[in-house]
Amino acid sequence: MISGYDHVQVAIPVGGEDVARAFYGGVLGMAEVSKPPVLAARGGCWFTSGTAVLHLGVEEPFAPARKAHPAFLVTSLDSVRSSLEAAGHECTDSSGEIPGVYRFHAFDPFGNRLEFQQA
Repeated sequence: MISGYDHVQVAIPVGGEDVARAFYGGVLGMAEVSKPPVLAARGGCWFTSGTAVLHLGVEEPFAPARKAHPAFLVTSLDSVRSSLEAAGHECTDSSGEIPGVYRFHAFDPFGNRLEFQQA
């Protein structure tokens, strides 16, 4: 019945688009995708990399997702971790919890939990 995901949406606070661009576009190297005009008026921004599509939507009042999270597949876990740590983001190793899956967790600048994994 379900054949895949189209995108994952994560909330950001009002006015957080520039910080989101610096983090998701700059630190993580994702490409920003233009939103349709009717949706752009609501704020937020969209990003893509490989098959991952991430929508950042403005939410008021804003509360970060501290447990729920997107899990990004990456080609080089060490590279992503180095980029995050160089930008001042703490990374918590979670490898060994799931056999054969190497992963870690970090938080975006808004406090949303993110997972990065490499099979």
